[in-house]
Amino acid sequence: MLYDGAAKFLERALTGFSLEDPAEFNQTINNNILRAQDIVFELNVTLNIRDGGELAMTLRRLYDYMDRRLVEANMKKDKSIIEEILRRVIVLRDAWSQMLSKQAESIMESDSSRNVLAAA
Repeated sequence: MLYDGAAKFLERALTGFSLEDPAEFNQTINNNILRAQDIVFELNVTLNIRDGGELAMTLRRLYDYMDRRLVEANMKKDKSIIEEILRRVIVLRDAWSQMLSKQAESIMESDSSRNVLAAA
């Protein structure tokens, strides 16, 4: 859900580039980038580095990178950086979604196997 939220705010930030009014342009981009950064921050601080091993460290580095790039995008009002981070967020979201789906399938198969064995 956090990845969905970050993607939503980055998409909203991108809509700011179509606005004619300079104040509205800046405010839309700024506010939505800040919201996306808040989510990236939350993802980062909730990582369990002690137990998460290399995956947690890799995610920490990625979240730090994303935060730095979003700061740069906000300062420069650079659409291409926002698009880059949005692509990365979508890849992460889709990867977690696939993993959770496979995990649920595995649990269901395991439960089904137990039921067959119990019936025999």
